[in-house]
Amino acid sequence: MIHKGIRPLVLCGPSGTGKSTLIKRLFDDFPDTFKFSVSHTTRMPRPGEQDGIHYYFTDKEKMQEQIKNGEFIETATFSGNLYGTSKRAVEEVQRLGKVCVLDIDVQGVKQIKRTDLNPFYVFVKPPSIVELERRLKARNTETEESLERRLSIARSELEYGETPGNFDVVIENDNLEKAYEVLRSFILSNYNSHCTTDETTS
Repeated sequence: MIHKGIRPLVLCGPSGTGKSTLIKRLFDDFPDTFKFSVSHTTRMPRPGEQDGIHYYFTDKEKMQEQIKNGEFIETATFSGNLYGTSKRAVEEVQRLGKVCVLDIDVQGVKQIKRTDLNPFYVFVKPPSIVELERRLKARNTETEESLERRLSIARSELEYGETPGNFDVVIENDNLEKAYEVLRSFILSNYNSHCTTDETTS
């Protein structure tokens, strides 16, 4: 299975919690420490997306065959397309001596818990469902129907995320600076020997 390298980092949380912003800050702060594993997908590339950089673009039959052969540590279906993280993608990051970062949903977390990957699990949550709804509406990208669907998924994700023992740390993103400080101190206490910053920050 996966080589016993540096423990990967799994970040999970409902859409609209600011997870992507926190991850970006982390990568900016520690440019040589973290690297995303490149996911596979059966959807068509969007303009500007490159195979092997943004995703490994593949077809359904091939990916289903690879899943059957146990080549993936987690998979999910969105809008009729398959997405997944392969064991090889994680190993490639570990071979570079970097911390492999996986940004996945609760279903993916449950699947990874059945493997011997042994990552650190971080859950990012909104201060409340009401605030999450406000943030999603502010994006102006949701229809009433898709908003309801996202909120319904978020409720079940929050239930799982807040259950003691499911995550190593739960970060409430009410204030981005505070939330990032919690994430940063968690990172420093668990990956201290691997963390090299752009500049010395306290």
